[in-house]
Amino acid sequence: MALAARLQLRQSQSLVMTPQLLQSIRLLQFTHLELEKFVDEEIERNPLLERVDQRDDGPVAPIEPEQPDAYNDSNWFTETGTPASAEKMAERLDTSLENVFPDDTGTSERLGPDLSSQWKSAGGSGSGSNFSPFDRLDVEDMAEASVTLREHVGQQIALGFGSAVTRLIAQDLADALDDAGYLRADIAEVAERLGCTEQDVQSVLATCQNFEPVGLFARDLAECLMLQLAARDRLDPAMRALIENLDLLAKRDFHSLKKICGVDEQDLLDMLAEIRALDPRPGMAFSGGHTDTIVADVIVKPASDGSWAIELNVETLPRVLVDQIYFANVSSHAKGQAEKDFLTECMQDATWLTRSLDQRAKTILKVASEIVRQQDAFLLHGIRHLRPLNLRTVADAIGMHESTVSRVTSNKYMMTPRGVFELRFFFTASIASAEGGDAHSSEAVRDRIRELIDTERAVNVLSDDAIVDMLKTKGVEIARRTVAKYREGMNIPSSVQRRREKRAIAAVAR
Repeated sequence: MALAARLQLRQSQSLVMTPQLLQSIRLLQFTHLELEKFVDEEIERNPLLERVDQRDDGPVAPIEPEQPDAYNDSNWFTETGTPASAEKMAERLDTSLENVFPDDTGTSERLGPDLSSQWKSAGGSGSGSNFSPFDRLDVEDMAEASVTLREHVGQQIALGFGSAVTRLIAQDLADALDDAGYLRADIAEVAERLGCTEQDVQSVLATCQNFEPVGLFARDLAECLMLQLAARDRLDPAMRALIENLDLLAKRDFHSLKKICGVDEQDLLDMLAEIRALDPRPGMAFSGGHTDTIVADVIVKPASDGSWAIELNVETLPRVLVDQIYFANVSSHAKGQAEKDFLTECMQDATWLTRSLDQRAKTILKVASEIVRQQDAFLLHGIRHLRPLNLRTVADAIGMHESTVSRVTSNKYMMTPRGVFELRFFFTASIASAEGGDAHSSEAVRDRIRELIDTERAVNVLSDDAIVDMLKTKGVEIARRTVAKYREGMNIPSSVQRRREKRAIAAVAR
């Protein structure tokens, strides 16, 4: 058979995702901090975008000036071709812009006039004329910076060593400290790198291990505890033997520990009380870091009619405006085609961003509203009434794709009268009912297991099989291995370990 080149026409379908559509999908799963960073980057490169701070004096009224059809919010998505091609994709695939950000006029109304208009195009600068730099003054910004672990150790090195050589070795060891104050360096490697003997490094290390707080420069937990006990003159042979067998202590094997340490039960309990008073991570007091506070994306409060008022937290929503007046002025003075093309691209990107932020807010609110509707009993009565829920149930109820709901619930938080919860918390597995009724949420079953274990006594510690039988009497059909998995997931030891611990606590109480 002869081979020959020839032309053929063939019709085929392919899935194409535009860069802007991909970015719209990414916006959904951004946390509010990631969203703030992204918006700041867009504002920096796009002269037509402007941020309006929520703390500026007085609200900025949205202005809708006349604008060319080519840049109209609705016409742009059909004339430029980029998003329009995305809208032609199959409805069942999670790749259309409307599937990622479904239109919902009802949700827009619930957003309220301020929220629904805060991303609309507006003219002018949008900044309050009476702004003062003192309006943003924060007491936390004026607070004195806390001393870091490295600074604290450095001060003691300067006073604790007389020669430059020993100070150099000590500083090298200090650089190898982790946040907890443990030394993460090999003595032999330090000696080779600095050109000194291992004895020199060991001598410097011994001095550093006397620094405050005691326990710094330890190489493991046992050495950290020994340093603190030695400083209290409590490192006797029995205590040393206990520290050298921390694995048995973790297993609550008190019977073996009494034999190894050569003490009776009361002495062992006294030794355990001393160990509990020690600090296993002495360096954490100088971490110098700030704990990131969780900021809720959605706020749920009881409404006057007995329902729930659901609203977005405006602090997590960047307010971005498009300066139409600046665009009109600059466009009229554009000298070449390159400048006009640049301004056109900036306007298209700015319009896309404002629309995407608006749709992102609506989508989050829509998903959160359905979650509240599904978990109304939990909000009213607590964890025992948390319903089994999966992503598909919410997606089908609100007409979205399951993957879209997954992106929306990723790293988003909801503030409720019962506390702040990640949206993922409300999605739990289903456990069958022993009586054939409604299924139980896995989180509610965990709470039942925790309550049973908390109320048990030392003389009657519940095994996993006993917990299975007790749950079955309450209508929960669950396997023993599932109980064990939930128990281990809550860091609850086995019945044997709990029995030893409860007996020890009871002995101390006597």
